[in-house]
Amino acid sequence: MSAGQALALSRWSLSLSNGGEGKVRKEILTGITHLKIPLVVIPAKAGIQGMNTGFRGMTKGNCHTEGNGERTMPEDRSNAEQIEYWNERGGPQWVAFQERLDAQISALGQVALDRAAPQSGESVLDVGCGCGHTSLELADRVGPAGTVLGIDVSRPMLERARERQEQRGLSHLAFVAADAQTHPFAPRGVDLIFSRFGVMFFADPGRAFVNLHGALRPGGRLCFVCWQELPRNDWARVPLGTAFRHVPRPEPPPPGAPGPFAFADQVRVRGILEGAGFRDVGFEPHVEAMNIGGAHGLEGAVEFLLTIGPVASLLRDAPAETRDQVGTALRETLTPYVDGDTVRLDGATWIVHARA
Repeated sequence: MSAGQALALSRWSLSLSNGGEGKVRKEILTGITHLKIPLVVIPAKAGIQGMNTGFRGMTKGNCHTEGNGERTMPEDRSNAEQIEYWNERGGPQWVAFQERLDAQISALGQVALDRAAPQSGESVLDVGCGCGHTSLELADRVGPAGTVLGIDVSRPMLERARERQEQRGLSHLAFVAADAQTHPFAPRGVDLIFSRFGVMFFADPGRAFVNLHGALRPGGRLCFVCWQELPRNDWARVPLGTAFRHVPRPEPPPPGAPGPFAFADQVRVRGILEGAGFRDVGFEPHVEAMNIGGAHGLEGAVEFLLTIGPVASLLRDAPAETRDQVGTALRETLTPYVDGDTVRLDGATWIVHARA
């Protein structure tokens, strides 16, 4: 396995027993979900109050302005590899597939949004906001009397988020390129912290949630959606089980390594949150069939899986012949899951909620 493939696969893990989709233990990963790295750039665009006025209660004003007009913040290099990945490879891919990715996971995010129950006039922080889908929804729910700040490490994704924000003319929504683990939020500045699959990739989750806890007002709410264990998530288990018939499994990452399934263990997550000062921690299970790659039929789903996500990461350095073999195998494997113009595979999540 090349160094590039090893890096791309170093974040989530699965291992299928010889030749099938059967027994799963921990062993592989990829860049299917995004997040979150250090603080880098805050574009100072007209029409966005950003770090100065309407969002003063969310983040400390310790940035400085470069000659190009962009605001930069002190950079923590502890997540340098992820910063590079999500700005050079992962981010552009997510931008290119933004509509199809939103179609695949938006319903799961809506369940979490409903549980979070943002209210008119509230101040909200959206962690791992990516291309801005949930930030836009939050901005609609809090209305112009409220504020929403989306935070992510991927500048390409944030550029897309800002485009969407500007198209909507939402002056109470802004975005910052930063790592929520280390970003100097103003103390007790927000009513709600929300995340759709954006909190499982922190290098130091304990430190990250201490930092986030400090940003919440007393009694403020935390709500995020994360994946349950991999064996319950057919959207990953089934395609990877198929691919492993043709490509070798990578070495497993260390226990607790960042990745999509890093927050599957309730005991571990409860310990992280309570250790950070959160109380009333709760977990609500939610399972829902996902449209793989949106509504583009069997061929669209196969093309999507071969282009972005865990299978694509496995095949990054594989020869064309192997890629074709995996594509053929995926068509056969996914045929029973075709439902009209969609391929539907279950996604099992936790809706996690707590108070400061």
